[in-house]
Amino acid sequence: MRWRTVATKGFRLKEQHKEYAVEKNTVIAGGMGELGLGIEGILRRAARSLIEQAIEAEVAVLLEEFATVRMVDGRQAVVRNGHLPEREILTALGPVPVKVPKVRDRSGSGIKFNSVLAPPYVRKSRTVAATVPWLYLHGVSSGHMQEALSILLGDEAKGLSPAVLGRLKAEWAQEYAHWQHRSLQGKRYAYWWVDGIYTNLRAEEDPRICLLVIIGVTAEGKKELVSVSDGLRESKASWLEILRDLQARGLETAPLLAIGDGAMGFWAALDEAYPETGQQRCWVHKTANILNELPKAQQSKAKAALQEIWMAANRQAAEKALDVFVRNYQAKYPKAVAKLEKDRAELLAFYDFPAEHWRHIRTTNAIESTFATVRHRTTRTKNCVSRSSFLGLGFKMLQQAEKRWIGIYAPEKVLQLFAGVKFIDGLPANLTLPDDQQTAA
Repeated sequence: MRWRTVATKGFRLKEQHKEYAVEKNTVIAGGMGELGLGIEGILRRAARSLIEQAIEAEVAVLLEEFATVRMVDGRQAVVRNGHLPEREILTALGPVPVKVPKVRDRSGSGIKFNSVLAPPYVRKSRTVAATVPWLYLHGVSSGHMQEALSILLGDEAKGLSPAVLGRLKAEWAQEYAHWQHRSLQGKRYAYWWVDGIYTNLRAEEDPRICLLVIIGVTAEGKKELVSVSDGLRESKASWLEILRDLQARGLETAPLLAIGDGAMGFWAALDEAYPETGQQRCWVHKTANILNELPKAQQSKAKAALQEIWMAANRQAAEKALDVFVRNYQAKYPKAVAKLEKDRAELLAFYDFPAEHWRHIRTTNAIESTFATVRHRTTRTKNCVSRSSFLGLGFKMLQQAEKRWIGIYAPEKVLQLFAGVKFIDGLPANLTLPDDQQTAA
């Protein structure tokens, strides 16, 4: 029989402060006979070999940990004891057969081996688990879920039936309920992005459901999901209920700055719950609202004029550009100018924070990019959904997105903010340049 070697990147498994190397080259049996497998079959076979090596490394960690534990007669207490029955785990490559080793505890202490890569009873990988809510929120109904997954994963994706999806939705609802009651004691956030996202999903009592979402920046500069709830976007009462709940769970310190659209009840609730928090209006929303009051022929020029404001190097230059916009459009388009002037201070609040953070805090893109997909989840859903199911789905979608979030630039500046350092035009107060030098820069 011929053998050929498929080179794969070596990796190391860390467990309990020990490292075990997995072989760099994986040997796969077969030669010309493998041509009948197709590329998917070959990849699945390679995946199986890698998984088995990684699990063997996990077993080695456990056996070494208890290597010194001996029976009265000197025999080792924890030893290998064959394998569990083979089972298939559904992955993005399709089903991969896996055999997980067993260990025997002769001392009767109850020591067992549970693989982190292939936990007991798990039948699908995390990638597939993330695919299910993604498909559902993109408009694939539970009745068409198996068909969609069969296209993605092959005909072997038979375990994900509508009944399984129903159980998954119940699990997501439970996960959300547990997460929503977590303690926030000692938590502190530099920034909050806030928005209310409407969907076409219908609840039993409300004709249209709105997700009210807060994403924060931690002391380490990382983005983190703070709150997910439902309610009315324009309602102060809905937002105040969320903020009071955060306070009740230990979030006593107010965020330094909140960023959001001006047309929300959130701001009135924020003034009552966290009055010391600064307010920054989203320039993307504000620009769209202003341009809606202008004829199309004027919109391109007006958009460039608005960009001159929020891209200015310092507050003085921004104020000057704003005054120019007012002078040029006041007479003919007073409604457009009124929308700009009413939030004048809130639109320029970002100048009191580090310049490295301006790209993050001038808009609500942190939320908008995450929820672009949620807005499309409606056309296939004809029936009502329960409140718990909807919140569980929204939470699961966010939870998967959170894993891909990238932290803000210059995270060390957050600690300066928490230490009380004042920023003027993006620079620490003691490093602020004269206005003419900043303008030149």
